[in-house]
This record gives sequence, structure tokens and C-alpha cells, in this order.
Amino acid sequence: MIQDARLTEALGLSARTVETIVPEAELVRKLDRGRPLRLKLGIDPTSPTIHIGNAVQLWILRHLQDLGHLPVLILGDYTATVGDPSGKDKTRPMLTTEQIESNLATWQDQIGSILDMERVEIRRNSEWFAPMTFLDVLGLSDRMTVQQMMERDSFQNRYEANEPISVREFLYCLMQAWDSVAVKADVELGGQDQTFNLTVARKFMQQEGVEPQVNLLTPLLEGTDGQAKMSKSLGNSIGVQDDPKTQFGMVMRISDEQIRKYAELATDLTDEQIAGFTGQNPRDAKLSVAEALVTRYHGAEAGAGQREEFLRVFSRKDAPTEIPEKDAGPPADDGQWWIVALLKACGFAKSTSEARRLVEGGGVHLDEERVQDWQARIALTGGEVLRVGRRRYARLRI
Repeated sequence: MIQDARLTEALGLSARTVETIVPEAELVRKLDRGRPLRLKLGIDPTSPTIHIGNAVQLWILRHLQDLGHLPVLILGDYTATVGDPSGKDKTRPMLTTEQIESNLATWQDQIGSILDMERVEIRRNSEWFAPMTFLDVLGLSDRMTVQQMMERDSFQNRYEANEPISVREFLYCLMQAWDSVAVKADVELGGQDQTFNLTVARKFMQQEGVEPQVNLLTPLLEGTDGQAKMSKSLGNSIGVQDDPKTQFGMVMRISDEQIRKYAELATDLTDEQIAGFTGQNPRDAKLSVAEALVTRYHGAEAGAGQREEFLRVFSRKDAPTEIPEKDAGPPADDGQWWIVALLKACGFAKSTSEARRLVEGGGVHLDEERVQDWQARIALTGGEVLRVGRRRYARLRI
């Protein structure tokens, strides 16, 4: 929560997506100088797509960019090989150079759907890490103690659980911090799980005689499962370049408890509009959030169109507002689910022959698309709605 009213005014609608600014007084002083600030955001291309959780900081950058400040994007082609240990309960596998470059090839186009790329400074941290000698790496490592490293929750929890911690993972926060020294960042944006790394960056900058950056931290957006942080690998993410139908449908799968957070962090709805959700049917509030999210990425016409389509296909068929969740059970060896197994897991059929008859009778729908082949294998991400007839529904949980 921002305390200084001047910063709330400067950040506009983006202020509600900021958890804390450390320290606020320094950011006020930097803004009062009247020169463009260098706004650092580190991006590790560990997957080929950017999701709306990643985009929380990008939209803050866009607002500040429109005020004349300069986003400095660090494409972490070296940090991505290490893997950010924040919130991880096990060591990440190292990405290859080929994987990183393949992911990077898609990222700039996705970022360009939010930022004006003609007013962005793009750097790769290989610029300063590739020339380092082993002695340079040892010197960087000497800036932090093991005791200091163990202060971060993810390491402490893994140590207490007797889970392995790679020495390689200790290097990540040192590398992220050194990025700030290299580009002389005025401000760095990051999620709450980056608090430790960004604090180390301020320390390194002070050691190097560089004015320390201000850390602007944002809340984490949980995925559509309502459990884990949004992640492509967990299948609970909404991509910024997903088609309108996919984006709308994924929002409609979130829990009622997530509605307000998604509205605040992932849409341009006003505070007054969001406040109006109080006392409203959760389904209607969710419809507003889904429309607003699609509008943000695809325009108002697409947002309104998807709302109308959803109401036409789904809601007007008298679907219940509260759909019970059912465990989909384990997938087959190919990672997909047999429709017959799903019907039995949800209690819609007691036997394979009964499930087959339901499918062949035309009464089985998945997300309102009829399943016509009783031998169909289906890829699930979780949250899909399985319907049998007009009255039996289940939201699939994997």
C-alpha cells in the first residue's frame, strides 16, 4: 500500500497494483528532479509466452513511459540459465542457450503489445556477464555470505525440509543485483517474491558508489486454479496474446475469491466499477472482469463480443452459478484424459458402456462443445466444465 499521496497521484490507476515502494521518499525525490527515470525490469525467458501475471509490471511501465520515463528491459539470457529460485521448492533444471533464444524470439513482440518499443532500452545481461573471468565471479560471490543467503524464505524452508539447494541458485540474486549496477537503474520493478533480490541490488549499488535504486514491488497474481503463482508450466496462466475466447473462458473459471484481485491487477476497470461488485452475483462480476481483460488486449469490440457469445452459448442454457468441482483423476500415459474416464470420475456414468452411450447420444459437452467420439482423448488445463444433458455439471480439477 502506497503511503505518499503524491506517488498515488503520479501512478494513477497503476497505484492499486503496487504493494510497496522502498523507500517512498527516495522515489519522490527522484521524480522531483524532473528528468526521465531509468525503470528497470528484468525478464527471464524461461517460457515462450508472457502471461497477465508478468504483465502487471509491464502496465505500470507503460503508464510511467507515457509520463516520459524510460523502461530498461533486461533480457536475462544469462540469469535464465541459472533460474530464479524465488518460491521454488526444488532446484530448476538449467535451460540451454537454444531454449533461451527460442523463447526470446517471441517475447519482444508480446511486450510490444503493451509498451511502445521505440521508447524502450533493451539490454541482455550477457553484455556484462559473458566477459567475466572466474575470478570476477568469485569477487561477486564474496559480496554476500551464506548466512545472508539463508535469510530468504525459499532457501530457509528448503533447508529445514532437507531439500537440496544448489550453489548455482545462490548466484541468481547476485546476478540480478549486478544488473542494476550495470544499467544504473533509478527504479526496479518486481513481484513480492523478488524482495530479497531487489534489496541486494540496493546494497550493491551503494557499494559501487552508484545512487541506489528504488524498489517498486507488486502483488503476485495467482493462476486460474487459485492455488499457485501464475505459470505456463502449471497450466494456470492466461497469455497476453491468447485469443479472446481463451482469455474470456479462463477468467470465467477463476474462483469467486479471485474476482476482485483479477479486476485490480489485470484490467482497466475503475475503482468505482470494482467497488460495485459488492453484493453483485459473482457470475456477473466475473463477466465484467473477463470482458475488461479481453478489452485490454484485444479491444472493446472483442470484449463485448465474447461476453455476448458466452451468454448465448453457456449462461442462457440455464447453467448453475455454482458448479461443483470434481477430480479428473490421473491422465493416461500420453498426458491426456479419456472422455469415458472423465465421465466415470465425475459420477456421471458407472460403467464404460454407460459412458459410451452418453457420448453417442449427444449429451456430453466439454466447455459447451459436444464430444462426439467416445474414444476421444482430451488435454486438460483444469477448470473445464463437463456437462451431461441439461442439468449435470462438473468443473474439472487436475
